[in-house]
Amino acid sequence: MLLSLVLHMYSMRCVLPAAVLLGTAPTYVLVWGAWRLLSAFLPARFYQAVDDRLYCIYQNMVLFFFENYTGVQPRLRRPPPTLGRCLLPDSSEGRSCFSLGSSRGLTGSDLLHQLSGAPLGGTRHMEVLLYGDLPKNKENIIYLANHQSTVDWIIADMLAVRQNALGHVRYVLKDGLKWLPLYGCYFSQHGGIYVKRSARFNEKGMRRKLQSYVRAGTPMYLVIFPEGTRYNPELTKVLSASQAFAAQEGLAVLKHVLTPRVKATHVAFDSMKHYLDAIYDVTVAFEGTVDDKGQRREAPSMVEFLCKECPKIHIHIDRIDKKDVPEERVCLRRWLHERFEIKDKLLIEFYDSLDPERRNRFPGKSVNSKLSLKKTLPSLLLLGGLTAGMLMTEVGRRLYVKTWVCGTLVGCLWVGIKA
Repeated sequence: MLLSLVLHMYSMRCVLPAAVLLGTAPTYVLVWGAWRLLSAFLPARFYQAVDDRLYCIYQNMVLFFFENYTGVQPRLRRPPPTLGRCLLPDSSEGRSCFSLGSSRGLTGSDLLHQLSGAPLGGTRHMEVLLYGDLPKNKENIIYLANHQSTVDWIIADMLAVRQNALGHVRYVLKDGLKWLPLYGCYFSQHGGIYVKRSARFNEKGMRRKLQSYVRAGTPMYLVIFPEGTRYNPELTKVLSASQAFAAQEGLAVLKHVLTPRVKATHVAFDSMKHYLDAIYDVTVAFEGTVDDKGQRREAPSMVEFLCKECPKIHIHIDRIDKKDVPEERVCLRRWLHERFEIKDKLLIEFYDSLDPERRNRFPGKSVNSKLSLKKTLPSLLLLGGLTAGMLMTEVGRRLYVKTWVCGTLVGCLWVGIKA
């Protein structure tokens, strides 16, 4: 019975982060909405500065869970006498898991040690390994990265916070995300841009919005995933279609990334080329996503990231000065594909190298970058405290529920009209 309870508790590790992140959303939206009204008659730069600061507070809370909360996990050094099923149901996918042996193997006490994070033969920390040059100073940039997981947008936050630019992060997002309760409308207000694929892509709308930010002097850390959808090695039809399109267009066929789409990148660069400092070409790889046969598996999702032993995240950054980026669309398309060829070569080396010394790492020196609790914990305490205070009174609870319901309806109506 104790063992069953421990297993259940371990599998529910994502509940606390989800409850806090979703539970504080109405509080955050109320604070932001109040500032939006108060700043209506002030210059836009005042609104933007405070909005960026509010966004920084919320995202620091997010990073608390994705860097600090997942930061320490137990590592078993002694093998169990017999191998049985794993604690987590999808461990057969080749990702790390705890093995459950016979009753003479791991005891309930051992498992409680695991659950609490107490060391059992050692500990393993989540590591963010950075390769290349990440400038310490804030810059106006376009961030281009491979897309393989729902965690990818948080990795952009991980880099931005290390430059003290977290509040400046804005995303080019898939159009369907605008219907997210509360968040969908807010992301647009913060500077996010929703785009549709293919012929439905609203180039004029995106250009107009970006140019308005340039005129207002809005700090820009614009995140774009040019592949347009997540790379998943198990979706063979998507991979085949991407590779067939590249071959048809006379482009190099890629293995570990999809053929990039140029539209959003071209509009963003063309609209802000005199305002930008650089482009960050970012390549991300997760350890623990290769099975026993050497085949790459699906990257961890947000839920898996919070529930399991956290993998090492390898992040390769290549800063490209804007003067080295072609302006013409045809040339930019070729340039973008060449950048993804470089990504593909890095990932082939990372996942497929026959040399164990070169596998599971990028070329060059890496830096293990740890995020201090001083950066993240105050945001958690602030938003958590405000939310708890609101929920302690009847008036606060009514306001909280009305914000969830009315805020979602008004937000969906707003983004529907704007679209």
